[in-house]
Amino acid sequence: MPSIKSPTLADTWANKWEKHAKRDLYPFTFVPYVDAKRIMEKVIPIFESDMDAYTREFAAAAEPYEKLACEAEAKGDGATAQDNYLKAYGLYRTARFPCMNTPAKIDAYRKSQMCVLKAWSFDEVPPERIEMPFKGRPGEGNAVVGYLRVPKNAKWPAPVAIVWAGIDTFKEDNLHRSVMLFEGGIATLLIDMPGTGDSPIKGSEDAERQWDAVLDWIETRPDLDSTRVGGWGGSFGGYWATKVAHTHKDRFRGVISQGGGAHLVFSAPEIERAQKNGIPWGQSETRGNAFGCPTHEGWLAYAPRLSLLDQGILDRPSTSLLCVNGVKDPITPIADYYLVLEHGNPKEARFVANGAHMGRPMDGSPDPTDGIILDWMKRKLEVH
Repeated sequence: MPSIKSPTLADTWANKWEKHAKRDLYPFTFVPYVDAKRIMEKVIPIFESDMDAYTREFAAAAEPYEKLACEAEAKGDGATAQDNYLKAYGLYRTARFPCMNTPAKIDAYRKSQMCVLKAWSFDEVPPERIEMPFKGRPGEGNAVVGYLRVPKNAKWPAPVAIVWAGIDTFKEDNLHRSVMLFEGGIATLLIDMPGTGDSPIKGSEDAERQWDAVLDWIETRPDLDSTRVGGWGGSFGGYWATKVAHTHKDRFRGVISQGGGAHLVFSAPEIERAQKNGIPWGQSETRGNAFGCPTHEGWLAYAPRLSLLDQGILDRPSTSLLCVNGVKDPITPIADYYLVLEHGNPKEARFVANGAHMGRPMDGSPDPTDGIILDWMKRKLEVH
């Protein structure tokens, strides 16, 4: 268990997650509420002594929906198959949450991938699974895996947004959220941030080199406009968004950093605040897992090396950068974005006064961030 006590699963469910489950929100997207409630009531009493029960129960609940989906697909009933594949995906995805640090979670992740791609295969433009060559170091992978969708109505070659998330949300989970960009005439290329999902490398002080492979690959596609590329990173992925906006400024028209840290988030006081306000598995343990140091103490020691201020990144020129977050974010200090605005060339920002992490309103009111992100990205990529 974490050295500094994290919220219990019981408290997390009672104070936040049950509300999310009822509204089909993170981390229960596509999970039927009846299943979420039944499983949580079974797992909560034993979670402290058997954390694996969480993964077992959610994965087991996915299997009947996966079977129903296969049967419907065999009968040619695409709508029913898609609905059940999405439910199975949601349950498998919840089973592997927050990160793949056990064999059972890895297995659940692979099954979630299969189900979500099956579900999207019924769409008019299904995702194209891409393997982009990556020249890694010894022990690293040789490809960045992504999902590409190019709108049929986009003017050829199409502008493209590279989209990635954080430590507990992978590219499969962004298929749904990136629809707004796709429907707005922007091709979407979904990838995982370093240390998560199918990323070929662990997080490190120079893991932004992963984006070299992605941007180089875009230049090989005649249907994609390599002169109109945008980036959007959410949660911890917002850290990488801020970084690549500086390190790769000549290859992006604009980058959105949503909910990401830059400097203070890696300090001991903020790490401890996040640990107390994070998730039952430990915010430090989950963040550290992406960087090869999956303990609170390990993350506490390693994290300061990631400071974009101390690395000198923030004082370098950047491409257009939009910073988005909630003023009351409990795990990533809003002060980090103020710091970003104080350095380098002028940036843009939109902060939600009553917003928590990622800018999601704390009172349950409509989330304004999707509209903000879509409008800004269309302007930067000149989509009319």
